[in-house]
Amino acid sequence: MRAVVQRVKRTTLSVDNQLISEIPFGLTVFLGVKSGDTKAQADYLMKKVANLRIFEDENGKMNLSVKDVGGEVLLVSQFTLYGDCSHGNRPSFTLAERPELAEPLYEYAVETLKSYDIPVKKGVFGADMQISQHNDGPVTILLEME
Repeated sequence: MRAVVQRVKRTTLSVDNQLISEIPFGLTVFLGVKSGDTKAQADYLMKKVANLRIFEDENGKMNLSVKDVGGEVLLVSQFTLYGDCSHGNRPSFTLAERPELAEPLYEYAVETLKSYDIPVKKGVFGADMQISQHNDGPVTILLEME
């Protein structure tokens, strides 16, 4: 399982020109589920996301978590994080979990992250989503658990 975590000032997510989710500031997290992933990977990554200290304290040091600063998380499923471009120029997505198995793990990750008392918004699994975000920093962290 992979997560791309971006510190943001604002993020909106729309489907078919309809606003679905919006966070005023916090983290946008793109989550990729690999074939064979389990709840253990989701538990590990969501704990990391909840406690990741990438917000600045009063001394300008990245020392605070999203919960510490009262931020929110937008968690977006993104199978393309497992795109393999090692052969040719067209990505292969054979490493990504099948949708019928990935969606329950994504929903589990949402609920797990909420258990840390962090407001969590989500995307629409499998939809063509348009995401607009104002990155902060920019700060982007890649988390992975095999």
